[in-house]
Amino acid sequence: MTTAAAPLPRPAPRRLVRGLVIGLAIALATLAVIWQLAAHRLQQHLVAALGPRSEVGSIGLTWGGVEILGLRIAAAPGSGWPSADELRAPRVVVAPDLWSALRGRIGVHSVRIEDGYISLLRGRDGQLQVLPALLGRREKAGAERRGGSLPAVRIGDVQLRGTEIAFYDASVSRPPLALRLVDMQARIGPLALPALDTATQIDINAGVRGARAGQEGRLELRGSATGATRDAALKLSLRRVDLLALQPYVNQVAEGGVKRGALDLDLALTVKHQQLHAPGHMTLSQLELGDGNFAGLPRKAMLAFMSRHDRIELDFTLEGRLDDPAFSLNENFATRVASALGNVVGLSVEGVVEGVGSVVKGLFGR
Repeated sequence: MTTAAAPLPRPAPRRLVRGLVIGLAIALATLAVIWQLAAHRLQQHLVAALGPRSEVGSIGLTWGGVEILGLRIAAAPGSGWPSADELRAPRVVVAPDLWSALRGRIGVHSVRIEDGYISLLRGRDGQLQVLPALLGRREKAGAERRGGSLPAVRIGDVQLRGTEIAFYDASVSRPPLALRLVDMQARIGPLALPALDTATQIDINAGVRGARAGQEGRLELRGSATGATRDAALKLSLRRVDLLALQPYVNQVAEGGVKRGALDLDLALTVKHQQLHAPGHMTLSQLELGDGNFAGLPRKAMLAFMSRHDRIELDFTLEGRLDDPAFSLNENFATRVASALGNVVGLSVEGVVEGVGSVVKGLFGR
């Protein structure tokens, strides 16, 4: 007669839980060590990347990443840069990307700039320059290396909090026109450097400082863009922007400029395979003209219209190929915009096309 085998003892629940907790603690400690090593490595690369024109109050490691306090990047002496600084910020936090660290690569999860200042310059040739002390050195270093390329670096996103952007445009005036975007809240990413071959999401909200104290408009820009191909799907909204702050642009459409006025603009821009298509709606309000004509229309006609209406509203469309060296607004577009303006004021479009074409070329650099 055989007896039944005794059942195997079940593992104690407490022992299982204890093992899971210990395993989890070891995993978290390992990740924490990897995080700190990645942050330390990132700190070394940041110190090297900032270059000789940078000033740093302090740089150190926190649980949020690499913290830079009192950062300033000065403009190159004698470079013609219109501002003393390319960038300054009381606090910048650069967080490493843990997944990249696990694969032995340098990756950046996020860059957060708080209460900063960044200056941009659009040259007389229409080319935009952004942080040449950093990006210019990177391009030069890449050209000097074999194959003319640098190791790829992916930045998850760049966050701007309470930042001021000073945009200088030398293509419309000398000295350059200065436009200031204030209290900017922005999130831009991912950025694949140096290729810029992935779609970057863009979400920007900022004030547009007017020429007169206390007058501030708003700017919103949302969508995506791919730097390498120029493909884009963006929506731009401007509200109550002071026309006096845009005077060099306005001078190309209003011979005597304007004494006051506000601009509202909605633009839905798409670029696919180098083809631009951007329908928009523009509203001019509180308009007070200078001494000359406006977009080819007689000043008297404009004054008569404005005596009966408090605003001018126009629908238009931008179209063209970005890979065309002679890219400009096509004749059909200028005719449609001029026709809309002429119809609003009650005049023929003859003589208006050239004026409208000039102002849009001024605004968009071509």
